[in-house]
Amino acid sequence: MRLTCVDSFSGAGGLSLGLHKAGFEVLLSFDIEPKCIETINNNKKYFSHPALCEDIRNMLGGRLLNHIGLKQGELFLLAGGPPCQGFSVQRIGEDLDSRNDLVLQYGSLIDEVRPMFFVMENVSGIQGKRGKTILSELISHMEDIGYVVHKQLINAEDYGIPQRRKRIILVGERRDIGSEYTFPVPTGERHTVRETIEFLPEPPTDGTSHSEYPLHRRDRLSDKNIKRLMALQQGQGRDHLPEELLADCHRIDSSIIGHRNVYGRMSWDDVAPTITARFDSFTRGMFGHPEQLRSISLCEGALLQTFPVDFVFSGSKVEIARQIGNAVPPNLAKIIGESIIEYYLRKEVKNIVLSGNH
Repeated sequence: MRLTCVDSFSGAGGLSLGLHKAGFEVLLSFDIEPKCIETINNNKKYFSHPALCEDIRNMLGGRLLNHIGLKQGELFLLAGGPPCQGFSVQRIGEDLDSRNDLVLQYGSLIDEVRPMFFVMENVSGIQGKRGKTILSELISHMEDIGYVVHKQLINAEDYGIPQRRKRIILVGERRDIGSEYTFPVPTGERHTVRETIEFLPEPPTDGTSHSEYPLHRRDRLSDKNIKRLMALQQGQGRDHLPEELLADCHRIDSSIIGHRNVYGRMSWDDVAPTITARFDSFTRGMFGHPEQLRSISLCEGALLQTFPVDFVFSGSKVEIARQIGNAVPPNLAKIIGESIIEYYLRKEVKNIVLSGNH
């Protein structure tokens, strides 16, 4: 059995990279963002499969199967993380984002391809009022066409990823395969910010990239933001800033408006906060370096997402930060992928034993 896989909504390839490390044969990645595809194509050390710039709404099942040379029902795993910004708990007071219909489009692709397994990753907010209707509709559709769907809220921190990152994971298996898949047990490993990024030298003070690590450069900060960082110890956020350094919008009680975890520093001996698409600015979260007067670099964010240090990202600073922050951590994808393979192989062995006893 070929452990074939397709990564839809691939982004920069975090899911593809982890699934490849788990033992999958990735046949194809596709994403609507050209710079994401450029990133995958620029990492031949890690990827040998083709990557296409495609909108899933144009990637009908027959077309996808033609690309990978398989028939309906033959693909082992279809994986993907439909864009999730509309479900994010960080979007306060907004209605459903129009992109969220892509979750149902992903379900349509599963219906047309009929893989043995599928995986979907999304933000925990998909279980809230904005997303639960769409999630329920997807699960009902999958059950109607013959899948058993397993759902779990996973915190990446519990699996050795050096950040708190809660995500909903769906694993679906065709009923002809089985119905007893279980999610991987937390590993008990804990990796801190210190373990992950302390080895990096301090980036140049003139704003240029480090000679050995091209994405390791410091952002320009305003004088006021430098003062804010100077006023903070590790693990402290805007709640610890003196009144004169608070932004005007933060003088209002945070229970009424805004987020408490902005203008903050990470802690060396803790895991990082969730690496978001805007992690390159400490004004957007607890993204200040634990001790230096700067936000963490793109390189550091990628490491906290468990990308290899030599992974090459393509695009502008904003585009690269978005690729990194939106990715499934490769090491988490590997653990989930391994759990699916191990489950399938156990079932195969059991079936062989049972057939031999008849």
